Amino acid sequence: MEPRVTRWKRYGHDRLYANLPDGTAVGWADVKTGDITVLVAEYRADVIAVLMHRLRNKPEPDQPERMPEAEALPVLPPLTVADDLSTNRPGESLRDLLDKSGPGLIKRVISQLLRRPTEWDSWRKGLAGEKRVGAELNRLARHGWRVLHSIPLADKVDVDHLLIGPGGVFSINTKHHHKKAVWVGDDAVKVDHGRPAPYARKSRAEAKRVARVLERYCGFPVPVEPVLVFVGVTGLKVVATQLSVRVYRERQVAALAPLSGVLTAEQVEQVYGVARHRQAWNAA
Repeated sequence: MEPRVTRWKRYGHDRLYANLPDGTAVGWADVKTGDITVLVAEYRADVIAVLMHRLRNKPEPDQPERMPEAEALPVLPPLTVADDLSTNRPGESLRDLLDKSGPGLIKRVISQLLRRPTEWDSWRKGLAGEKRVGAELNRLARHGWRVLHSIPLADKVDVDHLLIGPGGVFSINTKHHHKKAVWVGDDAVKVDHGRPAPYARKSRAEAKRVARVLERYCGFPVPVEPVLVFVGVTGLKVVATQLSVRVYRERQVAALAPLSGVLTAEQVEQVYGVARHRQAWNAA
């Protein structure tokens, strides 16, 4: 599948982006220098071929282009303790939900005696999954990565984890399916041969949402890759051939550690500074 090329010109940058049909960026080229950056290794050959072709055939303007007026970047207020998301623990949103709306002791005992599954059970299971994945991600800090947990968005949902580092930004969605087998296709996920779940589609939408927020305040392209992490499963079979979402078990997220070449150390800190600010996400 040949990626489609689009041109991006803002804040003094002039780049050609190679995108998959769903809009996921898999590489880009600097029009001024000709340097090419591959964002997804499996598409390396296609990215280089299509971008080299566009660079060689880039039309030269007959007249000097009129430079657009510089766009002023929005500025976040000074970071306060209340707005600093770096203090969030894995599963912070679910902890708050259980504290505010969870069952009391008597209801818990009755539910256990009657063996009735409740919404609270799914909350507790989700919290356990986010804690396990969060612990694995926190180990990547020694490799130059920054990690945030439970980032609240505007419509009372959250991003389970955000990983920021030299290899880019990863929006991580945790799914806890204890002792279940998971099958992943190009655009569907099945748990124990059940009905297809839209995990991949929702993960891609979440990653695009995150990228919009980060680019708005950073002023440069911030590629965000979606990641699905399955916790406690007995088997994970990925048969997709064109899947644009990374899929791991919780212990496999360490595979992200050696990735590099997407963000500089300075950009990592700039992106992290925006991502940790609660008010950046108010209108996300």
